[in-house]
This record gives sequence, structure tokens and C-alpha cells, in this order.
Amino acid sequence: MSKTQAGPYQDDLSEPVGAFAWLKALGPRGRRAFGGAFGGYALDSYDYFTLPLGMVAISAYFQLDHGQTGLLTTVTLVVSAVGGALAGILADRIGRVRALMITVTTYAVFTVACGFAPNYETLVVFRALQGLGFGGEWAVGAILVAEYATAKHRGRTLGAVQSAWAVGWALAVIVYTLVFAFLDEDVAWRVLFWTGALPALLVIYVRRHVSDAPAAAAQRAASEGRGSFSAIFGKALLHTTLFATLLSTGVQGGYYTLATWLPTYLKTERGLTVIGTGGYLAFLISGAFLGYLTGGYLTDRIGRKRNIVLFAVLSSISILAYTQLPAGQNGLLLVLGFPLGFCMSAIFSGFGSFLSELYPTAVRGTGQGFTYNSGRAVGAFLPTLVGFLSDSWGVGGALALGAVGYGLAVVALIGLPETRGRELW
Repeated sequence: MSKTQAGPYQDDLSEPVGAFAWLKALGPRGRRAFGGAFGGYALDSYDYFTLPLGMVAISAYFQLDHGQTGLLTTVTLVVSAVGGALAGILADRIGRVRALMITVTTYAVFTVACGFAPNYETLVVFRALQGLGFGGEWAVGAILVAEYATAKHRGRTLGAVQSAWAVGWALAVIVYTLVFAFLDEDVAWRVLFWTGALPALLVIYVRRHVSDAPAAAAQRAASEGRGSFSAIFGKALLHTTLFATLLSTGVQGGYYTLATWLPTYLKTERGLTVIGTGGYLAFLISGAFLGYLTGGYLTDRIGRKRNIVLFAVLSSISILAYTQLPAGQNGLLLVLGFPLGFCMSAIFSGFGSFLSELYPTAVRGTGQGFTYNSGRAVGAFLPTLVGFLSDSWGVGGALALGAVGYGLAVVALIGLPETRGRELW
């Protein structure tokens, strides 16, 4: 088998078979990189969800209105655009692994700092700084693994990395349920933030066991203009950058609208307790985990673009069905959480492979870091808009705006090529 057929950056050029062929194809070093990226993204998710889960308690503690509460999420996501762009440039200039350690350390330190915030203004600042690390981790980790993966299995491999988000979300819900069950809310939200120190353990593992894909690192070192921000806005890549950013804006605007406000919606409009909210979120998260894995499989089978279109439509339908149920239908609400989580997660599974394949090695980190996180920053204004509109529309009514984002994503695909089967270049 030729090197091109097997993929340019893997350790073992033999063709593996079986359900976990994608994992075997990574080789020993690739599997260690997968472990580091998976753990980093899971803990990135964990640290992110400490805010939405503690939002009701934080709002009560600082006496915030919905607009101020939504701003906490928006500032995190807006600053994540800066963090993502910087991390992408660092990944191209100093390497994927070193950039990964910097991003993980950053989001861990400032998540813990949020627990010590004496007032709302300080919390906003700490949450913004947390966004610097939060924004960079996914792009860096996804590229690290993409450069070990074969073209044949890249969608499934990166879909598996994306599934770490559901794992971190689930862990956050478990810790939230325990902490808020045993502690007064005025203290519980602080303790929840303090548990965000967990990623420090991952940094030790990454430092000792994970390395960049050798062939990709050599190619990057030999390239001129690596980590050049101006390159992704140059004539050759400007079109790609603009449409990839628009795609990311639509998908993430829809996702973060729901992720931010769903716990509040379940507690304030559905009247669920802390334990009841955790139970409903369990259905959503279970669907999300399977959605990531299924979407990763489909993005290799039917293509990157078709997978996004399919789940953009299904996500819009699911959001409207979930948020517009009449009062007293909480049993159906529980059941609908599974397909909602499934569809909203499956659409992300192709992002890691798609964005990696759109940019050359020299600026892959810069391009992916900017487009993914700039889209997240622009899309982040939807959660704030929901916060302001919820006073008149209700949280459930305002959440329906999330469906608009998915329509925008479908439009963006018109300007992007299909990359299924493309070798990294």
C-alpha cells in the first residue's frame, strides 16, 4: 500500500480493519495524541458548563437580570475568538502539543478564578480570560489528531474527538447535581468553578506522552509563512475563510443558544429541581454522545457538506419541538431530549476534518482556529439576544431563535467545496 493511500501522517502504514479501524490506523503515537486531545476537549467542555449549570444561582447571588446573565456567556465566546486565533498561530509556529498545553492551562486557571469573583464585574473579566483558553483548545487538539488520521477515517476519528464534549458535559452535570444537593447555592456555584482545576492533571500527561505528527511537523517547519494570519485572508484563501466563518457562526449560534439557556429553561419554566434538571440533561447528553459518533461515521460515508445539511434541518425541527411543548408535557420533553442532543451534536462531527482539509499545513492552525472561534464569537450574540427577549417572549419562546443559526449554516455551504477523501496538503 502506498503512503498516499494510507495517509501522510500516520505511524503504521498497514490497513487496519474492524469497528475500531479508525483508532488502529492512528498508530501508537497517534493514539496517545487522540487521548490528549480527547481529554483536553472533555475538560474544556466541563469548564464551559460550570457557568450554564450555575447560572440560576449566580444570577440570584449577584441579582442579575437575564441580559446580564446572557452577557457572561457572550463575553466568554467572543473572547474565545481571540484565543482561538492566537492558539492557531501558536500551533503553526511552536507546534500543536505545546499550544495545546498552553490553552488547557489557561482555561483551567481562570475557571478556578471565577469561583473567587467578589462581584459581577470581576466574574465577567475572569470568564472572558477563561475564553482565551477555551477558544483555542478544540482547534489545536483537532489538528493534532487530524494530522495522524488517514483520509479514509478522518471524519470518524475527529467525530470521536468531538464526542469528548458530551463526556465533559456529563461530568459537569454529575458534579453540579452533587454539589448543589449538599451545599447552599451561594457557595455551591463557587465550588463548581473550583473543580475546574482538573485539567492540570491532563497537562502532565500531554507533556510526557504526546508529540506532534512527525511528517506534518517536518512539512510545517520547512514551509514559509507558517502561522501567518495574513495568509488566510490572502487571495488564495480569503473565500474559504469567509464562508467557513459563516458556517461556524450558524452552527455554533444555534448550539450555544440552547446550551446556555436550557438549564435555566428547565428550572424556571418547567419547574424542575436540581436533580430533575440533571435527569433531563442526561437524556440530552446521551443523545449528544451518540450523535457525535454517528455524525463522524456519516461524514465519511456521505460527505462533509451533506452531513451538515442533514443535521441542520433536523436540529431546527428538534429545537422547535422541544421548546414549544405546552405546559404539563414534561414526560414528552424528557423523551425529546435524546433526538435534540443527537442532532445538535452530529452536525459538529465533520467540523474537525472539514476545516483541517480546507487549509494547508503551514496555516492549518491559524485558519481553523480563526474560522471556528470567530464563528463562535459572532454566534454568541444569540444567547445574549435570548436573554433580553426572554423577558417578553419567555425563555422557551426566545430559544426558538437557535433554529435561525442552522439556516445560516446551510447557506454558507454554497461557498465551500466537498473535501471527503482529501489528503492534507
